[in-house]
Amino acid sequence: MSGENATRQLEFEEFLYRIQPTRPEMLRSGPTPEKAAAAQAHMDYLKNLAAEGTVIVAGRTLNNDETTFGIVLFRAVSEDAAREIMNDDPAVIRGVFRAVLFPFAVAFIGSGRQQ
Repeated sequence: MSGENATRQLEFEEFLYRIQPTRPEMLRSGPTPEKAAAAQAHMDYLKNLAAEGTVIVAGRTLNNDETTFGIVLFRAVSEDAAREIMNDDPAVIRGVFRAVLFPFAVAFIGSGRQQ
């Protein structure tokens, strides 16, 4: 195998997972300590994935009713790898959020606000 083939870069695809709280009333009345810990672990997980370049953007809607949701737009080498990333989210594991995976294609990225 030539060095060129051995060092060939992996091709990444884009995916989005939508998360919704399993108990939306926690947004109004506040989470239990266990759910708060799971939500913090979720944020830490996404920050780590963003730091390594996997997560492109993540955020949530600001409404606090049953229609609220969050999104995580990210890169993975395959749908199986993407599903693993989604299923490894601590808040999904702990049942605080339910998640649905979608293949996604970024059409363009604006030069707007960054955080």
